[in-house]
Amino acid sequence: MSKVIIVGAHGKVARLAAPRLVAAGHEVTGVIRKEEQADAIREIGAEPLVADVESASTDEITRVVTGHDVVVWSAGAGGGSPERTWALDRDAAIRTIDAAVAAGVPRFVMVSYFGAGPDHGVDPEQDFFAYAESKTQADAHLSASDLAWTILRPSGLTEEAGTGGIETGPGVTGGQVARATVADVIAAAVDAPDAAKGVTLEFNDGDQQVADVFA
Repeated sequence: MSKVIIVGAHGKVARLAAPRLVAAGHEVTGVIRKEEQADAIREIGAEPLVADVESASTDEITRVVTGHDVVVWSAGAGGGSPERTWALDRDAAIRTIDAAVAAGVPRFVMVSYFGAGPDHGVDPEQDFFAYAESKTQADAHLSASDLAWTILRPSGLTEEAGTGGIETGPGVTGGQVARATVADVIAAAVDAPDAAKGVTLEFNDGDQQVADVFA
């Protein structure tokens, strides 16, 4: 059993991931921005913790994550203003990575997006650039850290049931993936501390069993 802390626990993917982690025997803490979200977090089996990582300092976030074995970053501005995207998807993510290092948390699972990376190709004039570049910089900061990291890059998110598996591997191109599938992959990554270490996974819905991805 691991002590897992999910940042952005009230998001759609996180609310699907938490019950999967609890069912697997993990102790889950869910970081939320508002006290009124606490009951929803308790209902999915996690312990709510109110902290606004967007405005919190690295030292403050260090206190939040101390005592946990795995940080799962599933927070995001959700297509808000570019300023908030930079502040949350890049700056707060980087502070949380630094906080995990400072707190001695050994593992970090980052939920990124399909296409992130220095060759994301998004025009700086496009609205999406702030998100693409923020995720790219946060991923790079994580991969350069001493943490046992896993970077998950799902393609376009849907509300569908999903296929129960994923498509991944060399040559895979962006498509669609159910949020439920992303939650399955998060749980699989947490359950595979050795096999998931140092893995960057781009994926769609597909036929490969999620349980086999980190086998």
